[in-house]
Amino acid sequence: PTGDSLVEEEGIELARSALEKAESSDCKLLLPLDLVLGEEFDAGTERRELDGTEVPDGWMGLDVGPRTVEAYTEEIVKAGTVFWNGPMGAFEMEPFASGTRAVAEAVAGADGTTVVGGGDSAAALASFGLADQVTHMSTGGGAALELLEGKPLPGLDALDDA
Repeated sequence: PTGDSLVEEEGIELARSALEKAESSDCKLLLPLDLVLGEEFDAGTERRELDGTEVPDGWMGLDVGPRTVEAYTEEIVKAGTVFWNGPMGAFEMEPFASGTRAVAEAVAGADGTTVVGGGDSAAALASFGLADQVTHMSTGGGAALELLEGKPLPGLDALDDA
C-alpha cells in the first residue's frame, strides 16, 4: 500500500522487472526499511515515522527513515563506485530532507568514485553545500541512465553524423 503517495503508474512494471532481475542474478538490492510520512505535501504538515513501508491511507511517504539511511550509508561508504540518481524524498522541505541529506553526505564522503545523475540530485547536493565533493555530476539523469544501459544518445549520435 502506498496511501496517498505519488505513484508513477508507468513505472510499476519497470520496478517489478528490476526486482525480478535483481533476484534472478543474485544482486543485492537495497529497498527502504522505514519511511517518514506526511499528511500533505507541505513542510508544515503533520509528520510521523513509519517502521516499514506500508503507507496508510491519508498519508504519503515523503522521506526514508533512519533505519534506511543507516543501511544505505553503510553500503555507500564500502562501495568502490557509487552512482546516485534521485533524492530519497522531498528534500526541498526541511522536515523531509534528512534522508537525502544523509545519503548526499555519505556519497560526498565516500572514498570511491562517485557519480551523481539528475537535476534533483544535483540540486540536493548544491543545497547541502556538497556539489564539489563528488567525482562527477550530471544534471541529465535520464540521459545518464540511458548511457549506462547502453542506449544511444541522440545528441551524441548527431555529433557522429556531423
